[in-house]
Amino acid sequence: MKLHDLKPAAGAHKVGKRVGRGHGSGKGKTAGRGMMGQKARSGPGPHRAFEGGQNEITRRLPFKRGVGFQNRYRIEYEIFNIGDLAATQHDEITPELLVQARLLKNLKKPVKILGDGEINRPMRITAHRFSASARAKIEAAGGTVIELGAPQVKRLPRRGRF
Repeated sequence: MKLHDLKPAAGAHKVGKRVGRGHGSGKGKTAGRGMMGQKARSGPGPHRAFEGGQNEITRRLPFKRGVGFQNRYRIEYEIFNIGDLAATQHDEITPELLVQARLLKNLKKPVKILGDGEINRPMRITAHRFSASARAKIEAAGGTVIELGAPQVKRLPRRGRF
């Protein structure tokens, strides 16, 4: 094998379209940029949020950020699967015990139990929420479910007339 035998893999090297090389090429004259205007000029185009001179959405709604805007009242749960809880030696599991076992950092977030995994002994599990499959598996194994209820969402005062 010699240097002149080396070739890139098939499809790895794509030849770029030569624009502005005569009307026979199909990309002559304006080179696919259309007629005049900001996007036809050399240099970078307008920034991502530019809306043609209209006030941009990031300026119209400066307090709402992110894709599709986030719900400020959403409750974030700390989630655990019953398979992970069944692996422990304890027969009674509470959020306080999860903090002592260092599975939870603190009690700021509520705890939700999901039904992934198997449980084969009766356990008494206390949490804020349970999925339907987790509740069914715990009760089928002879255990009990104690639901603390969803935490109260702190609502901000309304602005305006309504």
